[in-house]
Amino acid sequence: MTLHDDTLGTMSEQTKTEEPTFRATVAAAAGDAGASDAAAAAEPQTPFEMLEPREQLARLLRAELDGRPFCELSSVTFDHRGASIVGHILLDTLEEQGYSVDDFDAVGALTAAAVPLVSAMIQAAASRGEDLDGFVMDFVYPSVKGPSIDGKRVILLDSWLSEKSYVQTSSLVTLRNGNELSLDFGIVEHEGASVVAIASLIGGVDMTDPVIDVVNPLDGTSREIPFVQAYRESDLR
Repeated sequence: MTLHDDTLGTMSEQTKTEEPTFRATVAAAAGDAGASDAAAAAEPQTPFEMLEPREQLARLLRAELDGRPFCELSSVTFDHRGASIVGHILLDTLEEQGYSVDDFDAVGALTAAAVPLVSAMIQAAASRGEDLDGFVMDFVYPSVKGPSIDGKRVILLDSWLSEKSYVQTSSLVTLRNGNELSLDFGIVEHEGASVVAIASLIGGVDMTDPVIDVVNPLDGTSREIPFVQAYRESDLR
């Protein structure tokens, strides 16, 4: 009996001197929070094909804009998903702003980056039973490339028109001071066409009713032209 009591006493003393082996509460909470954040981040997005066309294009554009101050959006406009809907998105946006296909006869690319957009709009218009011509502005040799625009109402188009835009030609196509475009409109006028509006897939002008003050670099004259943006840059960041 005495031996048994001593053994119990020894075991009791060992229990008192052992360090606790429980996991710290703070560490556990931090670990659980991290796991929760990771699970939230890994939550799947809505499948691309389940999105409305406008949101499909917005998703592609957001991915392209990520970490870039400016780009020509070629990875979107030449992507089979983007190319199949971008023409319709641009036509729909123009119509929402009061410019149906009946209000213009041709759409012209201000830069090389806008050429696939012009082609997409021609195809989209054709699928709706509408005739729409396209052309490309040539600033090196002042003219246009494409069908004659003599007597036609035209919309000039770019892929991304903002203060960070650029084009490697003899003329600068960019917005300055928020909404001023330096562009030789003499080219279009010399071809006998009239400009209805300027449009862009992405626009960097956050205005309720945006207009662009077009400055002719040859004589300094200016005039306001309506500016139509399919997406505002601030909505995609």
